[in-house]
Amino acid sequence: MKWILLFVAMMAMVALFFWYQIEKTGDQPKIGQMAPPFDLPDQNGKMRKLEDFKGKWLVLYFYPKDDTPICTKEACAFRDNYAKIRAAGAEIAGISVDNTTSHAKFAAKNHLPFFLLSDQSGQVAKAYGVLENLILFKLARRYTFLIDPKGHVAKVYDKIQVYAHVGDVLNDLKSIR
Repeated sequence: MKWILLFVAMMAMVALFFWYQIEKTGDQPKIGQMAPPFDLPDQNGKMRKLEDFKGKWLVLYFYPKDDTPICTKEACAFRDNYAKIRAAGAEIAGISVDNTTSHAKFAAKNHLPFFLLSDQSGQVAKAYGVLENLILFKLARRYTFLIDPKGHVAKVYDKIQVYAHVGDVLNDLKSIR
């Protein structure tokens, strides 16, 4: 019985250690501020920069992991509304810390017509204030930034409901423009 209590106490201490070691990055860019720049490879290995989207609206969404149920639903919702978003004058790019190979498989499997950018170092997610460093691995939290044609943050979505999110983005694109 003592060994069980000792084991439980040790596991609790380990859990507390990891809980306190979780690093959440700072603040997201505010509305009206310049969006943090990025230079990341897409699912095909081609480098993409924020400047590539100048003159267009950009829906830049961060997500935790390729091929997980909620991330797949979000990506497919953007896919299903891609034509409407393009008609509203915007491009879409997704960012996670997964590698380009994972992105390529995820994009092919789900027929995604937009870019998935690989931020393996987590530096871009950190610059946008959405990186979670969980000691053993890093994740980007689920956030979306609507960036105007001049590169300024026009809207930040932080409480995302996957089924309603794309509709919110479309409505905002129509009203902000």
